Amino acid sequence: MHPPVNLTPPFKDRPYAKPVRFAFAALLIGNIALAFGPLFVRMATDTGGIGPIAAGFWRLALAAPMLLLLTRATGQPIGRMSRTLWAMLAVSGVLFAGDLASWHLGIMHTTLANSTLFGNSTSLIFPLYGFIAARAWPTRSQGVALLLAAGGAALLLGRSYQLSTANVAGDLLCLLAGVMYAGYLIVLERARSTLRPWPVLALSTVAGTLPMLLFAMLMGEAILPRDWTAPIMLAIISQVIGQGLMIYALGNIRPLVIGLALLTQPIVAATIGYVVFGETLGALDIVGAVAIGAALVLVRERRPRPATG
Repeated sequence: MHPPVNLTPPFKDRPYAKPVRFAFAALLIGNIALAFGPLFVRMATDTGGIGPIAAGFWRLALAAPMLLLLTRATGQPIGRMSRTLWAMLAVSGVLFAGDLASWHLGIMHTTLANSTLFGNSTSLIFPLYGFIAARAWPTRSQGVALLLAAGGAALLLGRSYQLSTANVAGDLLCLLAGVMYAGYLIVLERARSTLRPWPVLALSTVAGTLPMLLFAMLMGEAILPRDWTAPIMLAIISQVIGQGLMIYALGNIRPLVIGLALLTQPIVAATIGYVVFGETLGALDIVGAVAIGAALVLVRERRPRPATG
């Protein structure tokens, strides 16, 4: 049995916890960085000449040595770990590899906004896990925030979704990716109660590299890119920066806030799709984005008041 997860910031039992205000900013910046992932995957397949799963392999393979160096440079050594912790990180790597494989395939068969929205079904699953782990119902403001976020997401989906069998296949793959990403976050949330962020991300990335390569080979994809620009961008922006900031926030912010913040990715992705690919972006998209922003304002982490007396 795992010990109960402390869901109330600032995690006083964790000596490495940072101010919550910075963690919230890191969460938002991390999601913005991650929202560029679909663009880089399309670039990797178009100009790089590799398959979408192979792009995910290079995302992990190129990022792994950078992350291992960062663990050393930031003074966050891996140290000795229990077998249970090793197993958890191995499972997280496999879950993340499955998430990337499903999502990168789905990206090729649906719109940029849809791929990000369905891929972020985690935004509902992870907060649900948080409430179950805390054995608590949402407060009134949390309930309102969830409804606002759900409504905003529905508006974004309604504007970008097209009723076609091609889109349905891509949407389902991205939905599967979202479920696996939720499992990945749950496992790493446990690991973050013991390890600091860079070791967690570095070891999880290493654990997911071989499964990603095997997935790409089983699909018969071309592995070696003819242009390294997109794979390198995926590794640095999506994995090191985006995922790094997410894992940092994971140790400092409640699952509800993290889940709702994931919905900023469809907003950014819809904007990228509009600018780069000419995908539709209308008034309802803006209303949906405002609703999601309002939801984040309602649940944003607050600094605790100093104790008196």
